[in-house]
Amino acid sequence: MNQYQLPSQEKKPEYVRQNFDGIAKAYDRFNDWNSFFLHRKWKDWVVRKALEAVPNAKSALDLCCGTGDITSRLSKHPNLETVVGLDFSEQMLSYAFPKVEGKQVNLIVGDAMDLKQFADGSFDIVTMGFGLRNVSDLRLCLKEIKRVLKEGGVYVNLDVGRVRPRFLKVFADFYFFKIVPLFGYLLYGKQNEMFDYLPHSSKAYPDQETLKTILEEVGFTNVWFQNFVFGNAVAHVAKKGN
Repeated sequence: MNQYQLPSQEKKPEYVRQNFDGIAKAYDRFNDWNSFFLHRKWKDWVVRKALEAVPNAKSALDLCCGTGDITSRLSKHPNLETVVGLDFSEQMLSYAFPKVEGKQVNLIVGDAMDLKQFADGSFDIVTMGFGLRNVSDLRLCLKEIKRVLKEGGVYVNLDVGRVRPRFLKVFADFYFFKIVPLFGYLLYGKQNEMFDYLPHSSKAYPDQETLKTILEEVGFTNVWFQNFVFGNAVAHVAKKGN
């Protein structure tokens, strides 16, 4: 692994915003390359499970929506009357707009840890794809998500996980920390430390079991998770209320 150092918690929000702005143009292709296009299937799964959990859902909020992959999937479901995509990065959102053009979708710049623009119990569904590990206060973010969810609503989070079984971890780490940044450099046209940040941010992010426990401690119920590709990625499903 190289000598890249993660930003401090104090500097992390501005670091993330500025650097995601910088790589926005390459981000979709980067996700395709580093996941061998599998991220598309995982995001389909997120939306499908969210709608299965709340069949009569009318409203959905996609946090850290980036270039709008999950937001656009949510927008295709006619029962959802309100779909909001929120992200810290204006440049990321500029690439999301074409994906939801003509749809009843509101894309806004905002902070996933401070959803003050939304009242308590505003949404039936909250989703997040590869964004939770980028917030500086994970528990605060989860509390805000729980606050804006309606009773009986569901939160589905997709992010990195810990590889299971253990003997595959050496190979997975080599790919994640050495090969994945190279994809980013090639797509971006030069080296950019954000492509190092993305794998390294997983080191400070809780594993599958720990995140399940944190979600329960925050007050979510019926929490479970689904591993993808031996745990390289993982989706957590959590309800508000019984």
